[in-house]
Amino acid sequence: MLKKARIILAFLVSTQLAGCANLGVKPWERDLLAKDEMALDAEGNDLGLDDHIYFSKEATSGGRAFAGGGCGCN
Repeated sequence: MLKKARIILAFLVSTQLAGCANLGVKPWERDLLAKDEMALDAEGNDLGLDDHIYFSKEATSGGRAFAGGGCGCN
């Protein structure tokens, strides 16, 4: 029974360690992430809509990149 428990423990530890083997972006994948359409602000219409929503919620203009609210609830 102890041998079976050791085998199961070794299997669990090895699968947990294998889960961390694929972290980050590979160098050959970076060219896809550097394209203009992958940018968070790629579309001008989307930026205008986001600014309008932000202005409507916060009753202010500009400062779109900063976190926090105008209500003091943070």
